[in-house]
Amino acid sequence: MKTVIKSAIIISVFLASCSNNNHSSDAYGNFETKEIIISSEATGKIIDLNIEEGQTITKNYIVGIVDTTQLHLKKQQLLAQKSLIYSKLSNVKAQIAIQNELRKNIMLDKKRIEKMFNDGAATQKQFDDINGKLNVIDKQIKNIEIQNITINNEANVLSKQIALVQDQIQRCLIKNPIKGTVLDKYVEPFEMAVAGKSLYKIADIKKMYLRVYVSGSQLSEIKLGQKVKVLIDKGKNDFKKLDGIITWISDEAEFTPKIIQTKEERVDLVYAVKVLVNNNGEIKIGMPGEVVFNY
Repeated sequence: MKTVIKSAIIISVFLASCSNNNHSSDAYGNFETKEIIISSEATGKIIDLNIEEGQTITKNYIVGIVDTTQLHLKKQQLLAQKSLIYSKLSNVKAQIAIQNELRKNIMLDKKRIEKMFNDGAATQKQFDDINGKLNVIDKQIKNIEIQNITINNEANVLSKQIALVQDQIQRCLIKNPIKGTVLDKYVEPFEMAVAGKSLYKIADIKKMYLRVYVSGSQLSEIKLGQKVKVLIDKGKNDFKKLDGIITWISDEAEFTPKIIQTKEERVDLVYAVKVLVNNNGEIKIGMPGEVVFNY
C-alpha cells in the first residue's frame, strides 16, 4: 500500500512539473536597457562626485563639480574690464550731450547772423565764420559718435566673453540627465576630468527591453505596438508571465547569434526584436527571457 502511495506522489510531482513547463515560446533572448554614459563637459580637478554604483538619482540632480577657480577669476577680470568700458561710455555720452548743446547755441547765432546779413547789418566774414563753427561742431559730434559705437562694440564683445565663461562654469556642474540607477562609476573625487572623459554610466532600469530574434517566417505574426507575454524564470521549474509591448523590429536580417535560441532550428538569418517590459525589480540586465507573441 505504501509503495502505491509513493508511486502516486511521484507521478503527481512529475505531472505538476510537466504542467509548469508546458509552454511554447516564440522567441528567446536577454534583457537589456538604454544605458547612458555621462561624460565630463569640462577639464579640471573633480572637487566632488556624490554618487555610488547602485544608487538611484533623479533628473537634473547635481552629482558633482569640476574646479571652477580659474574660470571665476577670468570672469572677475572681464567684469572689471566691462566696468571700465561702461565708464568710458558714460564720458562719451556726456561729451555728445555737451557738443549738442553747443550746436544749439551756434544754430541760434547762425539764425541771428543770417537775419543781420540779409538786412545788411552783418558782414560776409561773420556769416562764413558761423557756418565754419557749425561744420566744426558737426564733425566733432560725428567723431564722438564713432567713439561711442566703438566702445559699445567693445562692451558687446566683453559681454559675449563673460557669457562664454559663465557657460563654462555651468558645464563644470555635473548634472544628471535622467532619472535612473548608476551602473558603473569610472572616476573618484580629486581625479582629473577631461572634457569628453566618461564619469559614470546610468540607466532607467524601470524600463527593460527583451531583445529576441525571430525567423523571417515569424515576421508576419508581429507588429509594432503589439502586446505580448514575456516569461522569466520563477524558481527552478516555473515561469512568471509579464506584459510586454513590441517597440522595435529590425528591418535587416543578421546571422543568428551563437548564444541565442530560436523557435525554428537551423535558422541562419534572423531579425532582432525589442519588447518593452515594465520592471518592478525582478528583471536584471542580461537575464534571459522568453516571449509569446499570440496568447
